[in-house]
Amino acid sequence: MNIEIGQVLFSSPNNITVYVDDLSVFEQNKNSLQVGNLLKIEDGNHNFVICSIENIGGTVTNNDEGELWKFSISCMPIGFLEYEDGDRYKFIRGGKVLPVPTERALLLDDTDWDLIYSNDQNYNFEIGKLSSNKNQKFKINGNNFFSKHSAIVGSTGSGKSCSVASLLQSVVQIKNNHNLNIDAKKNAHIIILDLHAEYTSAFKLAEEQQFNLNILTVDKIFLPYWLMNSEELESLFIESNEANSHNQVSQFKNAVILNKKKYNPTFQEITYDTPLYFSIFEVLTFIRNKNKLTTYEGDGGTFLAIRNRKDLKNIDENLWEDLDFYPSSGTTKVAYFNDSKVSSSDGFKGEFTRFVSRLETKLSDKRLNFLLDSKDEQGNLLQTNDCEKILKQFIGYLDRSNVSILDLSAIPFEVLSIVVSLVSRLLFDFSFHYSKIKHTHNVKNDIPILLVCEEAHIYLPRDEKIDYRASRKAIERIAKEGRKYGISLMVVSQRPSEVSDTILSQCSNFIALRLTNYQDQNYIKSLLPDSANTLVDMLPILSQGEAFIVGDSVILPSLVQFSEPNPFPQSGTVDVYDEWNKDWIDVDFSTIINKLQS
Repeated sequence: MNIEIGQVLFSSPNNITVYVDDLSVFEQNKNSLQVGNLLKIEDGNHNFVICSIENIGGTVTNNDEGELWKFSISCMPIGFLEYEDGDRYKFIRGGKVLPVPTERALLLDDTDWDLIYSNDQNYNFEIGKLSSNKNQKFKINGNNFFSKHSAIVGSTGSGKSCSVASLLQSVVQIKNNHNLNIDAKKNAHIIILDLHAEYTSAFKLAEEQQFNLNILTVDKIFLPYWLMNSEELESLFIESNEANSHNQVSQFKNAVILNKKKYNPTFQEITYDTPLYFSIFEVLTFIRNKNKLTTYEGDGGTFLAIRNRKDLKNIDENLWEDLDFYPSSGTTKVAYFNDSKVSSSDGFKGEFTRFVSRLETKLSDKRLNFLLDSKDEQGNLLQTNDCEKILKQFIGYLDRSNVSILDLSAIPFEVLSIVVSLVSRLLFDFSFHYSKIKHTHNVKNDIPILLVCEEAHIYLPRDEKIDYRASRKAIERIAKEGRKYGISLMVVSQRPSEVSDTILSQCSNFIALRLTNYQDQNYIKSLLPDSANTLVDMLPILSQGEAFIVGDSVILPSLVQFSEPNPFPQSGTVDVYDEWNKDWIDVDFSTIINKLQS
């Protein structure tokens, strides 16, 4: 049974004004007359226009009988209920006919809500309840959400991490600390870039639940430096603002290629970017030798001027081990070197001293061992034939894990961009080549991947920060091309206005929780259709876990209360006042110091 609210006073494609002249009707139903809620309006043809309430106004006048209230409700038409044979209705987005003045405006009943939100079987993935009707489940089109890029934004404390955890738990069928797929291993492949070690607790179930969680920490990850491309290598080892940086790049590139050829003799074409093993320590030795290299002219050509040794010719293949060079003798002839002059003209003449020092510092930094001294479970250096193992770990194929969490919390800040770039490239390259193979058989990629980028504003900045150029470039490539090859993004951030425009512009679905920053509110508003502006205006007052959702995966832009995850991520704020009011707590500082020094 529909309740009549009022009548149409004004009608246009962008606005329908409903006039309410009965105070008692308004008072009895004002809980349903909230901004963002829906009304249905007769169109005179057995159909109904569905409108979203944008604002409500009222006027009051005094007469002999007291106060006389009148109300106007401004609505945005968003769809209609079309009459079908058999007294059935079907909800359709958009509009055909607008109601004229005097047509009746009604509240939706349970049947109407179901027709709009539950009648289309393509919308099969439940994520929560409608804020305007807590009895109505809110479902999205799972294919349209996860096969396309999405953005989830919200200020600290808005429930962003819990909402992400809830979404992903539903995908892999975790509910109330139980694995609903305990008897079957599904084909989900989700990789989470976790900057603050929040998500492990959300997916770590009891052993008897048989849910394999792939946790990649700095002491467990297989991520050797030799998988880096030229941009990543140079970002790590070369200071671009040094006067001779172009010479550093040239010689470093030469040394890397030569060393790759040394260790991979069966490969015919080897470039700077070919993902093959090379020894970075030998490259350092090569550069160090070049920096202090001296030569002399002997029988048969030019020889290296090495103390206590006369047999090495001046060719690059002889520079992989530490050599003790004799200093330049100028015009003086040296008896040991066949009465020849010792010259430094073939070397760098000390020009690369700072470069050598920087390489030495990087290679001696224990914090970078996971990258520069990456080993397998047996303690063996990862080399070219370990590529398969390295790739499998990220996609969950080492232990058949649906969720892989890359814990970036212990990653040194100065290499964060490189790590994100490297992992992202590996995932994209896998999806690209796997898709190409499948396409030759006229089938689609059957191993789609979702890459979740938590705290995206940090390593995917809007401005051109050179420190994060590598990570931004890699993720932007996924944003622009990944969907074709079965790899999609979920970009999560508390500062959407600081995230790369290129990435957010490629997102087809937006979930916006409470945003208190004015810049962020305006930025999100600029990305969304005008029809959603009223709901977007509510962003600063949303409750925890409440979100505005719009995009290809939803039947209508809606305010939704997310279901709570179980288990929860470790994203809660410390209760500072409560902790300060407890008795004094002693701390084992030695353990912390050991962590800092290890």
